[in-house]
Amino acid sequence: MPTQSPPQEPQTQEPQTQEPRTDLDPRYSSPAATPTPWSDAVALLEKAEVFWLSTVRPDGRPHVTPLLCPWLDGALYFTTGEDERKARNLAANPHVVLTTGTNTSGGGCDLVVEGEAVRIGDEERLGRLAEAWEAKYGPVWHFEVRDGAFHSPGGGRALVFEVAPATAFGFAKGDVYGQTRWRFRA
Repeated sequence: MPTQSPPQEPQTQEPQTQEPRTDLDPRYSSPAATPTPWSDAVALLEKAEVFWLSTVRPDGRPHVTPLLCPWLDGALYFTTGEDERKARNLAANPHVVLTTGTNTSGGGCDLVVEGEAVRIGDEERLGRLAEAWEAKYGPVWHFEVRDGAFHSPGGGRALVFEVAPATAFGFAKGDVYGQTRWRFRA
């Protein structure tokens, strides 16, 4: 049985402020389609309640799980317990994909965000993030911050990870459909 690496040490990333390169892929878009503006995608990311996180197990198999993600300072954030499958996967490979959207084909826009999950341990930032979770999801998602992590009132400890988009995709659905790709500078 392989030895598990300890969770990544907390890091700090600068908030993403640049506008991404935006392209419409005509192969997957109707003739009347136009690229979805990044500002529209951000509005959808801010409003979305449930996201799906895809990570890769150390043996290469995919792992997908639903979770809650606030959008703040140009990035999505999620939590995981230190011993959960997500944390073990991230210790071996920090590259992730987060998706959200609708489960209908008649309208809306599905979003895919690719990036690297970076652990956040700065308690000032964690405090802002705890406020963001509670503001978006209500008082049941209240966290205390200590020891570089979130703590729930029931005693659970959760690591917090940030995913700043490296590349993102928007899949507009309906009478006019289109695939927009946003690329961010590293």
